[in-house]
Amino acid sequence: MDTASELSRLLGPLRRAVVRATRSAEGLPDLPEAQIELLRALASEGPLSPRATAQRLGIAPSTVSNLVKTMSAAGLVTREPAPGDLRAVVLAPSITALDLLDRYDRTSSAALAQAIDQLPTDDRETLTASLPVLARLITALEPSRQQP
Repeated sequence: MDTASELSRLLGPLRRAVVRATRSAEGLPDLPEAQIELLRALASEGPLSPRATAQRLGIAPSTVSNLVKTMSAAGLVTREPAPGDLRAVVLAPSITALDLLDRYDRTSSAALAQAIDQLPTDDRETLTASLPVLARLITALEPSRQQP
């Protein structure tokens, strides 16, 4: 099997294993990955307009609208008047959402650290050395993240 096929095959199960371990350890709610990504975007770059959020995530504006509707009802996203244009809104994560993201990040880091510690030393060193390569791979896959 080639590297691309093997990496593709492993990424989904790895992501799901981290999410399961995190939710189990911390008793976090079962938020869909799309909601977590939206919250991350708003926490790091927000407040954002719905259109800017859709562009940032590479999804349709109608998808953002549906996510925000559900997340607003759950108290995770707030809609505020846009500065300078009272007809438009900007989206921001709620304090509850920021707390959830913080708990998720701390717990997932701890779960990964514990699992990594169980690997042989050579595997840990290889994994550490591969992190910059994985970051460059993300950039190569997402043209919007590439520098001009």
